[in-house]
Amino acid sequence: MRKAELYSKCIEYFSQAIPLAKTELVYSSEYELLVAVMLSAQCTDKRVNQVTPELFRQYPTVSDMAKATPQDILQYISSVSYPNTKSVHLSEMARQVVDRFNGNIPHSMEELTSLPGVGRKTANVMEAVAFGGQAMPVDTHVFRVSHRIGLVPDSCTTPLSVEKTLVRFFPNDMLSTAHHWLILHGRYTCTARNPKCDSCGLTDVCKHFNKGGGIIK
Repeated sequence: MRKAELYSKCIEYFSQAIPLAKTELVYSSEYELLVAVMLSAQCTDKRVNQVTPELFRQYPTVSDMAKATPQDILQYISSVSYPNTKSVHLSEMARQVVDRFNGNIPHSMEELTSLPGVGRKTANVMEAVAFGGQAMPVDTHVFRVSHRIGLVPDSCTTPLSVEKTLVRFFPNDMLSTAHHWLILHGRYTCTARNPKCDSCGLTDVCKHFNKGGGIIK
């Protein structure tokens, strides 16, 4: 099967199976989304959504968070993964947004990734979700699902190489939607352990399900 045909089948399936694909993080501003995405690194969205309500009540704006110390922030995010590191990043991120960008969350990849704790994936999420653009953030779900289905070759060993391949083959106007498709498929069907292949509509074209038996050329 050619790559173009595989992508076409995936688009057809996901369009029907996950028609309303969007982030499961709860937020009400660019600032809140940036904080939530930073907290979500190696942590579930469910857990993040449990800690952000009180965090945002205490620090409703980036200016408020800029005045907080890492120790102040830590008490509200202690249940997420790597809370000590994340509290430092959040405090410094907010301070730099205030000092360097007049309290406005920057929109460019270069400016976003210049902030502490903000990598390419987080910047791409901001583009795809907050700014209304098209981007393909690659997290663990996107990375795993892309390889399992066969959307990317085994030689794509980094998030950036996966991103470049997915961007190449998915239509540009649906990159952000495709990102959410792959995340949600990985979160609820193509799980890391014991993927639910019996409830997946892609088994006829999936590289993993077919044991790599010549499905992808």
